[in-house]
Amino acid sequence: MTKNNANLLQGLNIYLVGMMGVGKTSVGKAVAEQLSYRFLDTDDLITKIQGQPITEIFSQQGETYFRELETKVLEELSTYTRSVIATGGGIILKPENWSFLQQGLVVWLNAGVDLLMERLAQDESRPLLQTANPRETLERLLEERYSQYAQADLQINIHADESPSAIASRMIQEIPTVVKSQNSAS
Repeated sequence: MTKNNANLLQGLNIYLVGMMGVGKTSVGKAVAEQLSYRFLDTDDLITKIQGQPITEIFSQQGETYFRELETKVLEELSTYTRSVIATGGGIILKPENWSFLQQGLVVWLNAGVDLLMERLAQDESRPLLQTANPRETLERLLEERYSQYAQADLQINIHADESPSAIASRMIQEIPTVVKSQNSAS
């Protein structure tokens, strides 16, 4: 089934979107492995390009500068094929980014705030959560981003007891529901 779904994609990139802590990187690596695709992470690439962690980019150059870097990286990655690309949680905020995302299959990994808080409780690398009330901030961010995430081609709900590999398998099984085979096109 996996090989057929990889063939169905015909080299189309898969872009994973969703909130911080949802598992875009771990699920993305599993999807890439199962499809024999390469895996790329926009946040990792930005960190390498800048030579500094995202928290420092935010504190020294600001979120606007970071979002510009993010768009440049996404634009470059959109020229690739056969790639699973984990994106930063806010990449969907800029309409310009959708022109790149929509060149591939956009998959929204969605999880509830309780699960996200559990996963992010000890994570100090998230600049947007460095607030007095991280839960309230996370709820607000999810509310602000929900309508953009909902524009994804496919939504996969994340459950706490599921491994990244199991989530990846479930996602790959859903690909035929959103990608039509060239043979079925009239």
